[in-house]
Amino acid sequence: MMHDKPRERPQLNKNGFTFKQFFVAHDRCAMKVGTDAILLGAWAPVAGVRRILDIGSGSGLIALMLAQRTPSPVEIDAVELESEAAQQAQENVQQSPWPARIRVHQQDIARWAERCEQRYSLIVSNPPYFAPGVACSSTARDNARATSTLDHQTLLRSAALLIEEEGMFCVVLPTATGETFISQALDDGWHLRFRLDVAEYAHRPPHRVLLAFSPKAGETLQERLAIRAPDTHYSDDWCCLTREFYLFL
Repeated sequence: MMHDKPRERPQLNKNGFTFKQFFVAHDRCAMKVGTDAILLGAWAPVAGVRRILDIGSGSGLIALMLAQRTPSPVEIDAVELESEAAQQAQENVQQSPWPARIRVHQQDIARWAERCEQRYSLIVSNPPYFAPGVACSSTARDNARATSTLDHQTLLRSAALLIEEEGMFCVVLPTATGETFISQALDDGWHLRFRLDVAEYAHRPPHRVLLAFSPKAGETLQERLAIRAPDTHYSDDWCCLTREFYLFL
């Protein structure tokens, strides 16, 4: 009687992260592949989108996730300030299944927004959120983590210049920072349409929040997700959200 061999866990490259359909190298990026970006890339609403913008793209992870989730006519622009990260994002895109659909631009988003003639039905950003002054190991990491080069007011106003009337602008932030961001966005005329509070366990307070804003008013849908079940394994909700990407789900 023959038995199926147990499924071997794929070997992960220490300089990057292997997903089901693509590999992301991140050894030249200040911010590595992490849960925040994966949450946003898996959660952002993509139904009916025509053109996507990823602000502060880093390694290109979110742009690649959104390419996997959308049909071939959807075009994606990824804007990244740091030259090393932008170059690595371009290499990741070229080695992915979607090199013709994603364009990487090394640009400051405020300048990009002023000159860009395109409008986007989905804009996403995993933005910096630490206040300037908390020193990191490098200037690039400072820029990626702190708001000195991309403050939230600039991010909101750049997105406002680039969004379609029916479009969505999505971010992921620590919960407390997210509350401040909501206030800033509402003051700027945005409307909060979707909110997902994320906790490590169901009984713990949320530590991250995903937010989707629109220029158009409408009902706000609020949900909550626990990453882990009480037995410490990944929860069903987390698996449902991310199983198209993680090798081990």
